[in-house]
Amino acid sequence: MTGTPERAVRWGLLGTGNITRKLLRGAAATSTADVVAVGSRDRERATAFAATNAIPRAYGSYEALLADPDIDAVYISLPNGLHHEWTMHALAAGKHVLCEKPYSRHPSEVEEAFDAADAAGLVLSEAFMWRHHPQVAILRSIVAELGPLEVIRATFSFVIDHEQDVRLRADLDGGCLMDVGCYCISGARLLAGEEPMEVLGVATFDETGVDRRFTGVLRFPSGPVAEFSSGFTSNHRGLEAIGRDGSVLATDPWQSSPATIWRDGVQTVLEPADPYTLELDDLAAAIRGKRPALLGRADALGQARAIDALYRSAETGHIVRL
Repeated sequence: MTGTPERAVRWGLLGTGNITRKLLRGAAATSTADVVAVGSRDRERATAFAATNAIPRAYGSYEALLADPDIDAVYISLPNGLHHEWTMHALAAGKHVLCEKPYSRHPSEVEEAFDAADAAGLVLSEAFMWRHHPQVAILRSIVAELGPLEVIRATFSFVIDHEQDVRLRADLDGGCLMDVGCYCISGARLLAGEEPMEVLGVATFDETGVDRRFTGVLRFPSGPVAEFSSGFTSNHRGLEAIGRDGSVLATDPWQSSPATIWRDGVQTVLEPADPYTLELDDLAAAIRGKRPALLGRADALGQARAIDALYRSAETGHIVRL
């Protein structure tokens, strides 16, 4: 005799950006998620987005969506500078939260948000979807076989070709470190298996104060050094670890399309897997109390501390110790 199927987590979307469509594709592939509403500051935009994506309800404000009692959790895809404000509103409304990366460049905001989530018995997670892909477990297992780790190299860059892109707005915490460099930090921290002890950042800032290119070095307590480059002026991505006994390279770690791993010159192409689907499944399990979310307070706090230190280093020209 089979048990009663568990009800899907009912999701509301705060924002209608392009990344939201990727989450919707992931939601369509799992029975754990049901997207029931979308909210925007523009009612017409919300209505059009809902109609295009077969979402039952559309709201012309974020507040109205958060007041919907049928919504269990919200996905926040707003610009970086709005993440903390609307996460706090969502938690106050009794909603679980999946907030797009990076949660914040300010460690104090991370602590405040997770304190609020813990006090309310709610799940809060930073949406580094790449961490949910099966290639991550493979990379970590290979790294464990490489002997003492010496160097980690990470890159993530793409070209922004129009100046109206929200990622170029300083008032909304734009910049390439916040948008794509944070993936490199996440990858370096993951493969090192620890938090960096000191960092050095070198940035190319435009006249508005937004970093168009950001290069960084992170030194870890057990010895490895991570080098990364990120930007809005070229196209490149990758994550490599070099140890005493060999090396491993993921050629598309962040998007995983396809997920290809090279170990000492031998290529392996993984079976397709949607990291957004896996991310939603992980949040559903956490919301149901089956296990903690894969990415919780410790990881979000490590990210924010590293980002904060790298910006301080780039602004001062000095190494910053964490």
